[in-house]
Amino acid sequence: MEPDASVREVMDREFVGVSEADDLEETAELMLEAGTDSAVVLRGSDPVGVVTERDALAAFVDAGEGSPSVSEAMTDALPTVSPEMTIAEAADELSAGPTQRVLVSDGDEPLGVLTERDLLTASPFVRTADGAVMAERERAVVGVTDGVGEPNPESAGTRRTDESRFEDQSLCEACGSLSRELSPFNGQLLCPDCRDI
Repeated sequence: MEPDASVREVMDREFVGVSEADDLEETAELMLEAGTDSAVVLRGSDPVGVVTERDALAAFVDAGEGSPSVSEAMTDALPTVSPEMTIAEAADELSAGPTQRVLVSDGDEPLGVLTERDLLTASPFVRTADGAVMAERERAVVGVTDGVGEPNPESAGTRRTDESRFEDQSLCEACGSLSRELSPFNGQLLCPDCRDI
């Protein structure tokens, strides 16, 4: 995907729409069936808010007995973006607000929803400190080099040297201690003590 791809190319066109008067329990069931974590609240065809799984959970806890309505749980404002915005502009919009999703709308009609996850999975590009665009396959974790303990497919048949060990201190994923000798083992970065266990 190009770094200047439009929101229209990455948005989720399928979204759950509910009204303010709907029963929150039924809305939660609908969200579960649809496999989504939010529903757009509509007044007629006008979007007036959003209800998330977290909103629903909080409303159920506060309500005690009985099921509250969507209006009691929803967040009133849902930021809106144009489908022609670039994903970079949409990312700026998302980062400026307290929400993890924005409504994609062309005028008054909702076209879809764009989430942080959509943006993260949409672009295989990342900007370096100097502003250059780097493809995903060129990305690396800073301070981490190939470790010992697991074969590297790119260097199959070559012998590892001490230079291929991790050079900077980092935390062992098993015990949490700082170590300069972390190596991948069974999908974790482990210090020498944890590798020996």
